[in-house]
This record gives sequence, C-alpha cells and structure tokens, in this order.
Amino acid sequence: QVQLVESGGGLVQPGGSLRLSCAASGGIFSINAMGWYRQVLGKERELVATITSRGNTNYAESVKGRFTISSDNAENTVYLQMNSLKPEDTAVYYCNADISRTAVRSKYWGQGTQVTVSS
Repeated sequence: QVQLVESGGGLVQPGGSLRLSCAASGGIFSINAMGWYRQVLGKERELVATITSRGNTNYAESVKGRFTISSDNAENTVYLQMNSLKPEDTAVYYCNADISRTAVRSKYWGQGTQVTVSS
C-alpha cells in the first residue's frame, strides 16, 4: 500500500516561511508527478503546485514568486518551500502523487498538514 506522509506544517507569522515535505513509500512504484493542494474548511481543494518526474513545474497564480516546489526522485519525496506567507495561505495542505504500479496509474493523497499564517 502506497503511503504519503507530510510534515512541516505549523503556525507562522505573515511574511514568514515554512517548508513542507512529503515522502511516498510502501511498495515498488514509479512516480509520474507529485504536488501540493490546499483546502479551507467548507471550500474546494485547490492546486498549489505540481512537479513532474522530469522536473516540470506548475504553480497557482496566487503563489507564484513565493512558493517553490521541488522533488528528490530517488527518495520519492516532494517539498514545498513557502516564503512571504500571507494569512490567505492558511489551509490544510495535502500532498498528492500520481503513481504507476504494475502498469496501473493511480492518484494518492496524504493525510494533510495544517498551515496557519497569523500574527
């Protein structure tokens, strides 16, 4: 069973920084892409950033220039460096992985980690 474990969330003041990490484990698989999504209670989950196994990245307009997604393919790990954090960034952040196992392609989600930006 593939598991995604996130870490790095917490409480930070506006303008501060956090780095989230997510490691995929639990079997033999290939990762096609990984990413970060966030969700506020009562609202839809939204894309924050994604990165493919080739290193191609995609960001939500609201985080461009402030967040950086990166990955370590050998370690099946994705990171999200969040700088210049704003209160609007407050949300539960979920790690996502697009994974192939035995020729079957599936998406997996982490449990989520809370990020709160407040003075």
